[in-house]
Amino acid sequence: MKEKDESAAPRASRAKAARGDQATPISKDLVFRVFRDNPGKVLSYRQLSRRLGVATKEQREDVFAHLKSLKKSGQLTLLQNDDYRLTDASTAQAATEPASGRKTRKNDREPFAAGHRGGRPAELVGQDPVVHRRREAGFDFPDADAPTTPRRAGRSEGGDTITGTVALATDKYAFIISEESEQDVRVFTDRLKFAMHGDTVRLRLRGSRDGRPVGDVVEVLNRVRPEIVGRLYLKGGIGFVKPDNRKLYFDVFVPFENLHGANHGEKVLVRITEFPEHDAGRQPVGEVARSFGQAGENEAEINAIMAEFGLPFEFPAEVEAESESIPLEIPAGEIERRRDFRHITTFTIDPVDAKDFDDALSIQKLENGHWEIGVHIADVTHYVRPGMALEKEARYRATSVYLVDRVIPMLPERLSNGLCSLRPNEDKLTFSAVFELDENGKLYNSWFGKTIIHSDRRFAYEDAQERIEGLEADYTAEIQLMNSIAKKLCAQRFKQGAISFETQEVKFKLDADGKPLGVYVKERKDAHKMIEEFMLLANRKVAEFVFKLKNRKPRYTMVYRVHDAPDEERLQNFALFAQKFGHQLDLSNPKKLSAELNDLSSEVVGRPEQNVIQTLAIRTMAKATYTTDPRGHFGLAFEHYSHFTSPIRRYPDMMAHRLLEHYLEGGKNVEVEPIEEECKHSSEREKLAANAERASIKYKQVEFLQDRVGEQFTGVVSGLTDWGVYVEIEENKCEGMVRIADIPGDFYELDKDNYRLVGQHTKRIIQFGDELQVVVKAANLLDRTIDFELVDNRPDSVKRREQEERQSRRGYRPERSSKGGRPGGKSGGGGNRRR
Repeated sequence: MKEKDESAAPRASRAKAARGDQATPISKDLVFRVFRDNPGKVLSYRQLSRRLGVATKEQREDVFAHLKSLKKSGQLTLLQNDDYRLTDASTAQAATEPASGRKTRKNDREPFAAGHRGGRPAELVGQDPVVHRRREAGFDFPDADAPTTPRRAGRSEGGDTITGTVALATDKYAFIISEESEQDVRVFTDRLKFAMHGDTVRLRLRGSRDGRPVGDVVEVLNRVRPEIVGRLYLKGGIGFVKPDNRKLYFDVFVPFENLHGANHGEKVLVRITEFPEHDAGRQPVGEVARSFGQAGENEAEINAIMAEFGLPFEFPAEVEAESESIPLEIPAGEIERRRDFRHITTFTIDPVDAKDFDDALSIQKLENGHWEIGVHIADVTHYVRPGMALEKEARYRATSVYLVDRVIPMLPERLSNGLCSLRPNEDKLTFSAVFELDENGKLYNSWFGKTIIHSDRRFAYEDAQERIEGLEADYTAEIQLMNSIAKKLCAQRFKQGAISFETQEVKFKLDADGKPLGVYVKERKDAHKMIEEFMLLANRKVAEFVFKLKNRKPRYTMVYRVHDAPDEERLQNFALFAQKFGHQLDLSNPKKLSAELNDLSSEVVGRPEQNVIQTLAIRTMAKATYTTDPRGHFGLAFEHYSHFTSPIRRYPDMMAHRLLEHYLEGGKNVEVEPIEEECKHSSEREKLAANAERASIKYKQVEFLQDRVGEQFTGVVSGLTDWGVYVEIEENKCEGMVRIADIPGDFYELDKDNYRLVGQHTKRIIQFGDELQVVVKAANLLDRTIDFELVDNRPDSVKRREQEERQSRRGYRPERSSKGGRPGGKSGGGGNRRR
């Protein structure tokens, strides 16, 4: 692997520059002007940041300080959380100003936006096949990430200019998300002025198309990350880079002097140095910043994915040095101030290849016959203190990223796998949630505080599962008892309305060189569910404890993990989709919604449409995020929920630890705005990490099928477009396309309303969830695409359905047995039910 331009600046300085630490300060007058120009309007910190184009830590601190100062001076009122508005006196003053003396937002763009970055971090969103198919096929499936949510601000008229953030949808168009427009504005890529995802732009509205406002970018106010990852092509001494991200709609020209030794066919990171201002026919010009090696090689491709999503390749030297300087020994004074659990039976249960053990369980019987179960979490914040380089790096990364063949950790290895890891037979510092329960899962008492433990045993999930299933060995009795209690806790959750839909996790067997030898779906057994239940209990009770510390508003500031109830329109769309498979959803009673969804989850288990239905059901739900607003968690049916149990790999857990410790020690309420801003940053980094993980999975799936060209598999239709059928192989979840042009014997048309293709002459129907036999035709590593050919040996059930539909069109409809399922009714239950 080649690295270019390494001498340009020290590593730490380059990292700082990449994060945009240098930016124009935001003035107090600028902050107040936004409120003054919108008298009576309530603005959250997020809305204010997007209007101001806040990009860096310094700018965030400016805004926080100005809001605090304006509140203290009586010019702003803090309503709740981070919502502000003008005080009555300031509103009255604004109303009396002459119109000529008060610039409106529309006529005062540049002082607000010039030189500032949009409110979202740098990210190039990965290709999510379901979202991609939905958009390109025109299906209105629910998608929590789709940038189509109406905004709260007033409508802008045609010809006006507004400021917003670019969200690329395809290589044909983007949406501009703006607080100044009720709807996101569609801009076709030839009118984007080479703006990329996340950039802040000023655009002119020019009417509507298909009911949606459209516009043209007038000016790119700030480019978030003018870098792309792609394959370098050389010809005649000059080169161009074709981006890996299919949503990017332009190539980058690279002059010879800017190649820096990179060769034809290599994966490279190219930094764009010149964007054409007036000539749309020219291409942007760039220079190779880093070469990853020949395209198609494992290291080159995985490193390219890391660069595409802006993931770090290493820790800055000062961070590594700081972690190495932390002493191993635990001072006696530190032990004395903690509750000592070293004499109580304690063990960890983790994946067999895990090295960072951030949670342990302890168990002992109390004199009253109840059981004391401790959930002990690595005390990361004891070692990582505010102001340290370690803290700043952890806050920036916000999460560990789990690619197929490597982990990009939030903390250096000495902390994640050493000092903080709860390794067996070592004294370790922990932050614990300790519960008194009976054997029926009834909770009598909770305690939270700093502890010290000594793990007696390290279990892999497989080891614990053997004991659950009856293996007589060490700690069998303890594990079986805890599993029994966990099952009762789980039953209570579902009785209260928890949702049972789960995504299937794809795992790979890799050889020493990272080549995939096998692909399988991770099976969740009782050992996994047991650990999950106790972690859920700890997270819930920590959140409830802080919430109840103060019975009036404003409540004590805390980091919550929230999951809103699904949007009614999305649910209706999903119900119509499920109905195509014979599943009815009764949405008339919101209180019974979780029961309806759980019944559907049980019905589809083992059926061809299982993964499609469950995937779309999850997409119907809102996305879980971090916030200081305790709105509850719909999916888990918890009124209050936090993340407390994984501080080695999640920064919000570190924030929760600090807040809980502060309140346990009698501290006063913590200012909400900085915590809320960190919550937003963590939510965005979590989304970016998920996209990178999906990209690495897709790459390995393509690589796995490269050696299986010509082999036949059973698959399920997972997507439909005008040009092809997406099919997901059942046994390994690899997804590819059967092109319509390659289906013999007929010409097929897309029936969007019914999510199916229909043959013009044969009337053959191919629809979502159909089980098909396919042959792997090609697997292209460079494009990360898989092509299938259809084998015409369809299941009898599909042939019968097509025959019935043809007969129905002739006026004849045969009776269907109850076993086969009645159209519009529920089917597929019985022996396939799984709870």
